[in-house]
Amino acid sequence: MRNFIKLLLPALFLASCGIEGGSSLEPDPDGMSGGAQIISHGMMELGRKLENPYSRVNMAKAMSSLYPTRSSSEIPVTDLYVRFLPKSDSDFSKLEDLGVELFDYPLDYEILADGDYYHDPAIPGHSITWQYAVVPSDFIFPAGIRHEILEECFIPDEKTVTRGFEDVDWDVVETRSFEETGNGSLLPVATRAKAKSKPSGRITIKDDKLGKVVGVSGVKITANVFVKVSTTHTDEKGNYSFSAKFSAKPKYNLCFQNKLGFTIGLNMILLPASVSTLGKDDPDGIDVTIDSKSDPTLFRRCAVNNAAYDYYQRCYASDVTAPPKRLRFWILNKLKCSSALMMHQGAVLDSKLVSNYLESYKIIVQIFSPDITIGSKDKNGNYADLYSTATHEMAHASHYANVRSGFWNPYVSYILSSYLTTGSCYGTGNGENAGYCEVGEMWAYHVENMVYKERYGSNPRHGYSNWFHPEILATLEDGGVTRAQICASLKPSVKDVDAFRDELISVCPAKKTLITSTFKKYAR
Repeated sequence: MRNFIKLLLPALFLASCGIEGGSSLEPDPDGMSGGAQIISHGMMELGRKLENPYSRVNMAKAMSSLYPTRSSSEIPVTDLYVRFLPKSDSDFSKLEDLGVELFDYPLDYEILADGDYYHDPAIPGHSITWQYAVVPSDFIFPAGIRHEILEECFIPDEKTVTRGFEDVDWDVVETRSFEETGNGSLLPVATRAKAKSKPSGRITIKDDKLGKVVGVSGVKITANVFVKVSTTHTDEKGNYSFSAKFSAKPKYNLCFQNKLGFTIGLNMILLPASVSTLGKDDPDGIDVTIDSKSDPTLFRRCAVNNAAYDYYQRCYASDVTAPPKRLRFWILNKLKCSSALMMHQGAVLDSKLVSNYLESYKIIVQIFSPDITIGSKDKNGNYADLYSTATHEMAHASHYANVRSGFWNPYVSYILSSYLTTGSCYGTGNGENAGYCEVGEMWAYHVENMVYKERYGSNPRHGYSNWFHPEILATLEDGGVTRAQICASLKPSVKDVDAFRDELISVCPAKKTLITSTFKKYAR
């Protein structure tokens, strides 16, 4: 773990800086191509409440005005516009498992100033705010989570015409409802003149060192017009396509809840994943290319997203142990250090030493429970550095998946103790539990270097000046020991370099001579 202790020292400083709260600076509008508006951060500002054109009552009125022979009572309730008040992270998980798409702002209000988040002024700042959603009419609300039904809705889709409304043009009804509810100005003239289409496009980011644009992979995109909500994920190349059609300009958001299961960042309040708003734009979809001149928060999130996505894919392709599911990242823009705390997975806070050391900051950590923190200071706009750092911490997460908290807690304790006694995060290699650090850092630096080499063509040799010698594993991999075999050797019992060597020989008996001689060469 890179400079883990430095993350823990400035507790008050970290709290004041916020957790990936965004930049207060306006980004260069030339640094992000495509139709998206300039990214906004901070809390959004809401205006007046708008009349919802998709309420069952308003859609029924619009249908009756266009089809006088049809009774407004025929229109069923297809969806419910609701809000939830979760009390904990576990409440979020329950709703997520039920497929509920949550918004922390009401969907039927005018947005005067966009932003990453909203907090209801009636809810105390230290508590989770109301979460708004659209659920099916037959949704079974989970017990123990407060909810309110705000409105019954009729949201037409492609299946509606098969349910007794073959003679109704729902696109026309939808347009009429917008007009009759005072929302006609939200309908672009071009949209009125042509058939609606499903938004599609591509989200990409420029990797300067690689010299090309790559897709932002697996990231969630939401599009909504009032309570008409559609969600999709980009594919590996950043392409996306929604299943819903829109009349008005949808509000597009990138939600960093990847389809592979990991989430990135927290906004200024408790949420499962950070959101970067792309504003309202073309109903046909938008193409966005992010580069080093783009909004720095968006750049950081996309680069870390890609590193994590690529790492998971590498694990699946090579039989290296994948990190645990529901991995949670924080991106800390004010810090250089990064770490694999694995708190959301149950580690670290089991250590009394760490818990006492964190003091008041411990409360924040207990609520938010990060797994991986990425220190992005001095890495802003540098895709390769962010990618490399995230890869290093993902390698730690693979190790954790093998050994769990029984190994991790003494590992972290060693790092804390070594800093207090020597001023070095990794110490001299002679302290109690130094072997945990030696094994863990040898592996993580090796993976970081090899993935970097595979992506960019050269080994940066990170960590080679340290006493735990990641070059040992580079020599073994060059000699035919696979990365999967090295990872398989990272067992809970492998707590020092000798045990690591012996386990490698057990896993790769044909490479005993190479393994023995290589470890002997770098023996301390």
